[in-house]
This record gives sequence, structure tokens and C-alpha cells, in this order.
Amino acid sequence: MNETLISRAVRRLFAGGGVAGLALLVLPLAAAAQEAAPVSAQATAQAPEQAQQQAPQRVTVTGSLIRRTQAETAQEVLTVNRADIEKSGKQTVADLLQTLAVNSQGAVPNTFGNGFAPGASGISLRGLGVASTLVLINGRRVAPYGLSDDGQKQFTDLNMIPADAVDRVEVLLEGASSIYGSDAIAGVVNVILRNSYKGQTVRVSDGISDKWDGETTTAAYTFGFGDLDTQKYNAVLSAEYKKVDNIQCKDRRDRDWVCRVDLRKFGFSAQESLGGTGAITGNNAAGSAINGNVRNPTTFDYFNRGNLAPATGFTRFFPGAACANFTRQPQGDPGGGCLIDAPFQFSQIQPVQESLALYGRGTWQFHPNHQAFTELIYYTSSADSSTTPSTVSASEGSPVGAVSNASVALGATHPDNPYFGTAARLRYLAADVGQRVTHVDSNFIRWTAGMKGSLFGWDYDTAIIFSHNNVWQKRNGYLQRNVAFALLNPTPANVAAAMVDPNYAALPPGTLWRIGENAGLNSPAVYAALSPTLHSRADTEMDLIDFKATRDFAGLLPTGAIGLAVGGEFRHEKSELLPVTGTPTGNIIGLGFSAYSGSHNVSALYSEGLVPLPNKVELTGAIRWDRYTDVGSSWTPKAAVKWTPLRSVAVRGTYARGFRAPSPAENGVGGLAAFATASDPVRCALGVQLACSPASVALVTRGNPALQPEHSSSWDVGVIWDPLPRTSLSVDLWRLKRRDEINQVVVADAIAAGSVVRDPSTAIPGIPNDPGAISVVEGNFINSSQSVVKGIDFDARYGYTLPRGFGNVSVDGKLTHLFRWARTERGGGTIDFAGTHGNCDVTNCAGTPRNKANVHLNWEREQWRVTATVNYRSPFKNLLFQGDPSGCASTFANGNPAPNGDCEIDSFTTVDLTARWKPAPKWEVFGSIQNLFDKLPPLDPLTYGAQSYNPQDFEGARGRMLTLGARYTF
Repeated sequence: MNETLISRAVRRLFAGGGVAGLALLVLPLAAAAQEAAPVSAQATAQAPEQAQQQAPQRVTVTGSLIRRTQAETAQEVLTVNRADIEKSGKQTVADLLQTLAVNSQGAVPNTFGNGFAPGASGISLRGLGVASTLVLINGRRVAPYGLSDDGQKQFTDLNMIPADAVDRVEVLLEGASSIYGSDAIAGVVNVILRNSYKGQTVRVSDGISDKWDGETTTAAYTFGFGDLDTQKYNAVLSAEYKKVDNIQCKDRRDRDWVCRVDLRKFGFSAQESLGGTGAITGNNAAGSAINGNVRNPTTFDYFNRGNLAPATGFTRFFPGAACANFTRQPQGDPGGGCLIDAPFQFSQIQPVQESLALYGRGTWQFHPNHQAFTELIYYTSSADSSTTPSTVSASEGSPVGAVSNASVALGATHPDNPYFGTAARLRYLAADVGQRVTHVDSNFIRWTAGMKGSLFGWDYDTAIIFSHNNVWQKRNGYLQRNVAFALLNPTPANVAAAMVDPNYAALPPGTLWRIGENAGLNSPAVYAALSPTLHSRADTEMDLIDFKATRDFAGLLPTGAIGLAVGGEFRHEKSELLPVTGTPTGNIIGLGFSAYSGSHNVSALYSEGLVPLPNKVELTGAIRWDRYTDVGSSWTPKAAVKWTPLRSVAVRGTYARGFRAPSPAENGVGGLAAFATASDPVRCALGVQLACSPASVALVTRGNPALQPEHSSSWDVGVIWDPLPRTSLSVDLWRLKRRDEINQVVVADAIAAGSVVRDPSTAIPGIPNDPGAISVVEGNFINSSQSVVKGIDFDARYGYTLPRGFGNVSVDGKLTHLFRWARTERGGGTIDFAGTHGNCDVTNCAGTPRNKANVHLNWEREQWRVTATVNYRSPFKNLLFQGDPSGCASTFANGNPAPNGDCEIDSFTTVDLTARWKPAPKWEVFGSIQNLFDKLPPLDPLTYGAQSYNPQDFEGARGRMLTLGARYTF
């Protein structure tokens, strides 16, 4: 390719969304940026004549094994360096990657503390989920996080890397299984760390929201010594400590619907699931009230225990159970329930997290042509997330089958039973037990030792890796089913079932759990038996040895040297998740079962070739063979072409195949019992209106050893144009098809097929043939579907030098537009999620917006650098998929489409501002304001990743965030 070094460097930086280019195309403060930038990018900061006089250095770009002088390949690669992290105002690599336009639905943010994988952060390229995005460190694999997203999808925790240890992050935006093997269907994130450094740097910062909470403290130290050129060795150590304080929902009273389930003032009804905790929604149907809703044993009507009206049929009344004694929440439930807003009162927006990350590297140039190196990464973190108190009636699934708790009741002689003398069903929010809290400790270690150099004309690189992650979970506030049933209704059968628990057996005979206004009568021993601390542990391990070599063959073609790379690897992978105490038998109310165990060995051989052709055409081809001991072999080829008709224009294209092998969570021993959202068409057709709206149901999915790998094919066609100095434009059209997708059974399909367990006792009298509510949906992991995702990426940047020495300004932006995200099930029928709230089976109902964009505006002059970043997400329809015959997924009390009358979730745009000042050569002071204009997130009534706001709009829920810090270089 005959682009100039300036043109190549601009494209290299610009492909990264632009923030790198803003820092490196101007002279002030360039030294720090040059240290982190690729070789070709460093040349950009010099005059064009000087850059062209330098001998170009050879670099390896993610997605290729062949070292080359051109940083720009035929593939679309986004580059982010350490300076970009700083200018974004984000504190970590993970935080910055979460905001990128190419990160889409299915990502795992740090703030999703109540999901299956709390305490971690994962990226989802092209919206295909974290399991289809491969994360590498220095071009090699990493052991996955011990907990899987949705109990199924294994991924790498991006939090483990100290920001100051990062040289750059290269994001390959297309499939790369031909180079890297499994999991690279949607793309690759390659975190490239410093391989040498000399000096000392200390960095400290502290951030806090404008509500004076959510404090984020960071302290980092980097030390390096030795010179490879003169002393033949170098050692680098980087350490980073970070602490994030929690933000409680109740501390955001001024943010309208954020965290609220009671949305009546926004037009919703108390009779809907969004109407407020504790509502009585119909005959034989009620929410869980903080003072208890109890069912009349004769009429099946629910009444609140604080109700003093004779029509309740109570045999004794409880004035102390009056709703006003428990909450100041506005009342008005037409069914007479006691309403509180449990998520707002008890949940959090941002969990607590404390972490320490260490990175060390030693390099020894023991021979002019050979270098030995070793790396160690150690990361430890502790996170606490909380949610609402448990209810007593939530159902769950388990390996032994569905467990329904709908029959939980106050015993006939329980002193808090308003129908004293007859057992009565209870719907109770156990606020006296407290919030449900999950504490997660994670320890990660990765040790690498290797050699690289030149031998017999080949450049080689070989290494061995040991990588391991341990995760311990501790849960409090969850109720044991057998003990709860016995303490509320001590029938002989219930007591016998509870006696297996030593804490219950130690209680005095006849001990009861007093509820509501009488909860103060309970002893600590009662709560110790009712809600003990629950434990679980997860372990992942990856051991790897590889060898790869590359060589140029000059003189064979008049058009240039042929490049060839070959390699092989062997790795052992193992994962185990032990279940949370009590969940194998379904004994923890409302808590799903998740456990798995499995391992396999993988052998691989791969090769890549590069051939320069006439007319400035470059052709690249690659192929890889992988063999798994549990799922067999796979061949994955790839071809790419680049044509440079003009020095300022390049046309590129790729075609690739990919695959993803089943994880132990999917084909190992174990299974998953979780919750999903679905309506009940059977009961809806019978006239049960409550069943027509999506509601939470338990979903039990079991591992399937017969699973086959997922397979994919993709193509990308792009044009790069640099019309003027410091100006660059590119367009890339892409399409990806994934087949044999490994999914849990589609909830709606399972319900339609009758693969459900119902609770007949919830049937409504007067409605013939009412089978009762669905308690559990059952199925296996299956190769069930294929998906086609098609979109286009736009990049544009422009730089300008202001007159009279007023500095340099530049602007760049990246937009990803989604044409289609369609899924076809095995039995036929295609649904398109693009521009809708789906796919709820895999995205926590976070939605699939068509457009995401990042725009960066930068001004630099002498010791100052100021950057404004605009992050945009487009609106999307509040439909489960395009053309959903059920119509809008949420409605107002008057039946109109929600949340804004046109069944659409509004767009969301935030502006972040950062500034840096160098008052002295060794000092740098920096500050940032995230969500500068304190934008409120749009109301989202369907998502369950957060309450009434979309989890991808977290910045709006938190509000404005201010950070101030300093760096000193010795």
C-alpha cells in the first residue's frame, strides 16, 4: 500500500473512534501520547518530511500474524491507547470500552450487580453477546471469569488490567477464528500492555457525583528500570487500586422514574406489575405487601392485613398493621393493597467495588537475536450488590424440578393470621429480614513466560501460560423455603421438612416467624435459621503453550515480498461452578440454580499468507484447524484484499468463517434455573387479563453434551479516503451470519409447546378451565437458531490549526448503524430485533437500538488539553421484535402505548468533558465531568437489567459525576 506515513497513521488512529488521533496529531503534550502509541502513530507527531525519512518499523496488528510496516491492514481495527482512556474521563479500560459505539446489546457492565456475573465487565461486539467476543492480552488468551453471564456465556473480565500498564487496545471488528480460534465470531479485543518502561509515575484521582455519593478513588504507581539497548534488560511494575462506593436508589428522589416500580404518576396502573409492590391485582392474585396480603380461604380474594373493613371476613383485626405504619408511599390501590416502592427503597444504582490490579514484566535480551520475557498479572476484587427483600411466595426451578411457593400460608393458629382458625395464603415482602445482598470476591492470576527473536530467517514467538480465576459468592437475606414454611405454618409435614436444618432444630418447639408490625418479637436465632449466609464458588483455568513464526520471502514476485506465518497451540480449559447453598433442591425462595462442571483439551494449527499483487493490490489468506476433545474438529478459513488505487484512497474487503465451541456451562454437567419475562397466551385467551402482560417466570435449562459448535460466516467491504491533511473518512459495510446458535429454549416457544409447570391453586374461580399461573418453563440448551446481523460503520475526522497560536482543534466521530438483527428458529419463522426492545432472551431486555455514536471534540494549546465527548444512543420501539402481533410491550392505565404514547423508548445523549493541564514538566493535573448536562435516562418500563431505566443509560441514572486528579513523573 502506497499511502504516506501520515495517511497511514491518521487512518490507524481514526479507526479507533478518533480519540487517539486527537492527542497525537498536535505537538503539545505529545510525549506521553507517543509513549503509548503505535510506531506509525508516533511518526505522525513529526513533520511529514521527517516522518518519511525514518525507516519504517514492523508491527503486528490484531487479526494478523504477519509483521508489516503498514499499520493499516485490510481489516477494520479500532485502536484505543492509554491517552484515550485519560481523555475520556473514564477510570479504566473496561469503562471506556463499554461506551464505544461498537459495543452493543448483551454487554456486561460493572453496574449490573444483580445479574449472574456480578463484579465483572464484558464487551459484546455487534450485539452477539460476550461469549462471541474474544478478549486477548498481548495476543494470547485469558482464563474466563468464574461466573457466566446469564449462567451460560463465559467471558473475560476487562477490569483486571491496570490502566497505566496499557499501551493500547486494538478492537478487531470482524470474525477472526482463522487466527485465534473459538469465540472470535464477532471480533477480538486485544489488550496490549507495556513491554518496557523506565522511570516512575504516581497517579491519584477522586471522583464523586453531584449528589455527593458514588465516590470513586483511584491510586496508581508504575515503576520501570533497565535499558534493553544498553543494559540488555528491562523490568516494569504497575499497580492500581480502585474503590467505588455505592449509590442507593432512594438517594435519587429527584430523578423521576429512575429505580421506581410505582409509576402511577406517569400514567401506569397500580394493577399492573409496574404499579407498585404490594398491590392486589385481582381475584386470587396479589403482590407481596410489606405488612402482608392474605387470601380469604373461602372467596380466594386477597386483603391487606391492615384492612379493618368487615367485608374482609377477618376473624381478628390488626390495627398495628395499618399501611401508614410501614410506608409513606402514596396509596390508592383499588384492590386495597399496601403499596410501597421496594426497588426504590432497597435497591442500588451502583454497587460497591474495591480492587487491586498488578502487572509486572521482565525482559532479557540475552542474545542480539533472542529475547526472553515473563509476565505476571494479578487482580483481586471485592464487590457488594443489593436488591429488594425476598418475598415468601416466589417460585424457582431446580434440578429436581419446579418448586412452587404459591401455597405458602399463615398457619391456622399463627397469631398474625387475620383468618385465625383457618390457614390462609400469604403474600409478604420480608423487609424485616433485610435486603438481599450478594458479596463477590474474585482472584485472578495469569503467568506467562516465553521467548521471541529471529532464527534461520524466521521471526518466532513462543510462550507458556497459566491463567486461573477463583470467584467466591456470599449471599444474605435469602429465605430457606423449608424453614420459612415451618415458621409460618407449622404443620407436621412442614416441621419435619425443616428439621434437617440444625439452626431450625435448635429453636424452641412452636417457634413462629412473626411478620409485619410484630417482626420485632423475632429472636436473632429465628433469622439465623430463616436466612443463613449462602455460599458458592467458581473456578476457571486455562493452561496454554504456543509457537508462531513469520517470515518474508523477497525476490519471488516483482510486486514485493511474500509474507508467511505459521503456528500451533495446545491448551487445557476447565470450568466449575458450585451451586449456591440450597439451590440444588430448590430450597432458596426465588433464587435460581446455576452449576456446571466441564473441561476439554484443544489442539490447533494455523497459517497465514500475504501476497502483494500488481496494481497495488494486497491479498491475505489464513486457515486454522482446531480439535476439541468434546466436540470434534473445525476448519476456519479467511481471505482479505486491499487495493490502493490512489495514495489517499484504499478499498478493503474480507470474508471469514468462524466458530464458537460450547462452554462447560452449556455442555457440561449441571444446569441453570433463572427467570425470564413472558406472557401466558393460554390464560390470556381465557380472559385472565393479568396473564396478557409480560411477567416473571422461572426458566429451567439443563446442560446438553450433544451440543455442536456455533458456526459463522461474515464479510466486510470498506473504503478509506484521506482527502486532505489531518482529514480522513471511512465507510465499512458488514454482514455476519451465525448458525447453530446455542440458546436456552425460547420462552414463548416452550410455553406454546406446553413445556411448563403450572400452579393449579392460582386458578381464578369463575373462569372455566383456568390451568393456573405458569411457575416454571423447562428445556435444555439447544442448537436452535441462526442470526443475521448487518450494519455499517462510519468514521470521520478533521483537524485544524487555529490562527495566532490559539492551538489546535480537531473533531472525529464514529457511528454504527444496524440494518438488521434477525433470528430464525429451527422450526422456521424469522423475527428482527433491530430497532426494538428485544432480544430479551439474551440482553436483559436492554434493547437493540439501530444507531450508536461517539463524537469527540478536542482543543489543545501549550500546557492545556480539553476534550468533549458526545455519546449517543438512538430511540427504539418498545416492542419485543419488529411486527410483534402482541403490540406494544407496555401500556398505560388507559390502554395507550407506553412509555410516551408512541411505544418508543426515547434516545439518550450524554456529554463528557475532560481537561488536562501541565503546570510543570513533571506534573499534570486533570479533571472530568461525566454527563455534563445531568441528562435523565428515558423511562423504560420493560427492561429488567435496571428498574424503569435502561442499563445502558446508567450515566443518566447516576447523574453528573466530577473527578479531579494529578500525575507526577519522577
